[in-house]
Amino acid sequence: MTTPAKSLLATLAVAVLSLSVSMSAQAQNAPATPKVDERQARQEGRIAQGAASGELTPRETRRLKHEQHSVRRAEAHAKADGVVTPAERRHLHAKQDRASRHIHHQKHDAQAVPPAAKP
Repeated sequence: MTTPAKSLLATLAVAVLSLSVSMSAQAQNAPATPKVDERQARQEGRIAQGAASGELTPRETRRLKHEQHSVRRAEAHAKADGVVTPAERRHLHAKQDRASRHIHHQKHDAQAVPPAAKP
């Protein structure tokens, strides 16, 4: 399978996963955070695309995925009491802003996976 096809599949898989997570959260009457969820899905797609294209090394990919996991944990913590306050939303958006900058920086630094070493 070609690299563009792999990255498209990875992006679609992330979108489906985030949609199912979003739907299960709504089914449990958890407070909605659709903008946070949409942005999370886009950022995970950017990471998947960077890993597939070789712009991200395996180590960079792991670190960025860990950072996304941290955002998901913060979102779950904000939703735990049944209300996501404006301060909690600001905190989530700040974490996502920081993660987005990290993704951009890692995708555009001089490190890349050599073509022969790509999985």
